Amino acid sequence: MSFKNTFEKYDWDTLEEEIYAFTSVDVKLVLQKEVISLEDFKVLISPAAKPFIEEMAQRSNAITKKRFGNTIQMYVPMYLSNECQNICTYCGFSMTNKIPRKTLTDTEILKEVQHIKNLGYDHILLVTGEANRTVGVSYLKKAMELIKKHFSNISIEVQPLDQGEYEELKDAGLYAVLVYQETYHKETYKIHHPKGKKSNFDYRLDTPDRLGKARVHKIGIGALFGLEDWRVDSFYTALHLKYLQKAYWKTKYSISFPRLRPHEGEVQPKVEMTDSDLVQLICAYRLLDEDVELSMSTRESEVFRDNIIKLGITSISAESKTNPGGYSVEPQSLEQFQISDERSTADIAKMIKSQGYEVVWKDWDRSFV
Repeated sequence: MSFKNTFEKYDWDTLEEEIYAFTSVDVKLVLQKEVISLEDFKVLISPAAKPFIEEMAQRSNAITKKRFGNTIQMYVPMYLSNECQNICTYCGFSMTNKIPRKTLTDTEILKEVQHIKNLGYDHILLVTGEANRTVGVSYLKKAMELIKKHFSNISIEVQPLDQGEYEELKDAGLYAVLVYQETYHKETYKIHHPKGKKSNFDYRLDTPDRLGKARVHKIGIGALFGLEDWRVDSFYTALHLKYLQKAYWKTKYSISFPRLRPHEGEVQPKVEMTDSDLVQLICAYRLLDEDVELSMSTRESEVFRDNIIKLGITSISAESKTNPGGYSVEPQSLEQFQISDERSTADIAKMIKSQGYEVVWKDWDRSFV
């Protein structure tokens, strides 16, 4: 069994019709409930729920404070390589883009680590393009061995791997893996991933199952907003989350909310997701699940990020560089995408504290029974 069995029970077009057919009466009935189901989640992400965002936000804030307290976790990505064997229409690292390719050496990795440690971080996210021959398991394992003594938590966002490979990396110190389906619409997925291992929709879809079977401590999932209707993609993400929580109940989970950003190799969003849409979605997730971690990256603007931490977000990045060596080795090299919030780590930490929150530099709980 895998999530694919659950996924195939649902039809995209039918879900879309259902979500857009709800009324304000449906929303009011859902907001009277103590426990929010997946069916209720559909209602909360519908256009009919837009006028109820303030009520959703107040409830979301109360739930988040009850579960996570007045704390916001800060993390930072470290890009190890921009080499990639895939064609992805929306990504600056796509194989078809004529850009200088770079993979960090051991010395360069340690130089980047020193810079990041000086900023105060104890939780790091390692990111690469999807190039098995260059940045495969052996490279990732060596990189983790170099840096694990410097950080309490090491997460990765790299190409999907087999279960045994995840087990090998877990033994080497891996804490969490982020892997986004990009879109759950199979035909749209094919359009944006025409070549490379990433073109295999089913293999990517089953990646969180392999992570769960490998007993990786935390799994992060999500969709890239702009490729398809964000409401339907978000329902599938929630469906995926609930399946995983039941199948691998000892594992922790997180959801991220990336929206398309400018990059090398332009593709225009098929569906616009406004700031108010994103607020609605974040609140809907928090009402659905009080334990899932909700993460916000520097893709979003300063103003948006300053306000959203009150509404359900539990972790936030700062001073992010999306190019290999971007902190100290090659600051001017081409980024995977342009960030929006360019404030320093110190400024973000100050902003968080000014709103009455404490900064957590690593995951709240590393236990895994």
